[in-house]
Amino acid sequence: MIKTLLENFSPEQNLSVWLIGAFLLAFLIAYQTFPTILYVSKQKHLMDEPDGHSSHLDRTPTLGGIGIFFSLIVVMTIVGAFLNTKVLLLVMGGLTILFFLGLKDDLTVLSATKKFGGQLLAALLLIVFTDTRIIGFSMIMDVDVLPYWVSIGFTLFVYILIINAYNLIDGVDGLAGSIALSVSAIFVYLFVNAGDLSLATIAIALCGALIAFLRLNFSSTNKIFMGDTGSLIVGFLLAFFTISFINMAQTNVDSNYYRSSPALAFALLFYPLIDTLRIFFIRIFILKTSPFRADRNHIHHRFIRAGFNHVWTTILITGINLIIIYIAFNLTNNHLNTQIVWLLLYGSALYLLPFAIKKMAR
Repeated sequence: MIKTLLENFSPEQNLSVWLIGAFLLAFLIAYQTFPTILYVSKQKHLMDEPDGHSSHLDRTPTLGGIGIFFSLIVVMTIVGAFLNTKVLLLVMGGLTILFFLGLKDDLTVLSATKKFGGQLLAALLLIVFTDTRIIGFSMIMDVDVLPYWVSIGFTLFVYILIINAYNLIDGVDGLAGSIALSVSAIFVYLFVNAGDLSLATIAIALCGALIAFLRLNFSSTNKIFMGDTGSLIVGFLLAFFTISFINMAQTNVDSNYYRSSPALAFALLFYPLIDTLRIFFIRIFILKTSPFRADRNHIHHRFIRAGFNHVWTTILITGINLIIIYIAFNLTNNHLNTQIVWLLLYGSALYLLPFAIKKMAR
């Protein structure tokens, strides 16, 4: 009976059941895994030591990425027989590479060169073997289709940019997880509409794992950080989702996002990208130091200094990012260059708004 049921089951014809099942499976696996990770971390003293750049005063376990990784791998393994096995295997390969690099960085120290090399390898696996890449600029500055090797090089740059931009925003409780959760939920909607159930399944599984993680990341008694292990694999998936979305839109002239996908992708990840550009500008041109030297000049640090606590900082930044995304989806009928200019203007203004309100309230 079970064999017959599995042979006749079609995820496409049972879409809601399938997605809910993938979400619940990921959530339950992560939910059951995190207590063990917490216990081992405390017993073996695998804790983050607060320093001058930290927003926390207490030693905190930093291996939350293990639970996220384990949850995703189990879900993709179980559902693989029903979906695009090639894509799932390559995603799991990329995640595994970054998982072990991140784990080594969390437990000991990993050189920037090795971390960078691992990111390039994981990205190349997906770019080359699935041919999922940004094929052009959709007429940004009148540039349309890129030569093949230029396309691969630019796509690699976007992967590295997103992965590291996401890593940099992991500075206050719940922020990195909440941004990834909201963006992944929107990607579920986009992938379902595009008919790519494999990507929709990975995205909704990531949502389930992140909700289980956020329960402890916000906790005051059993707090856990995702660490580099988590930020690398989550950033990698967000980069993969972003590039897949752009590729789907650019290769389908009938897509609603055929000419607007780059602007929408920028809007989806507006906070990590704009914060990274801003912080690099400050470090290079104002502080005259290395762009990779840690400091407390991120936008979320400014929220903390302005008097907002970790929870309100996360709520405000995530909420602003969702408003930016909503506006971007309502500007898709404009020329792409116009969309990007407007995005930079209203996006920057929205991030200044809480500071103006706080100042007026004093």
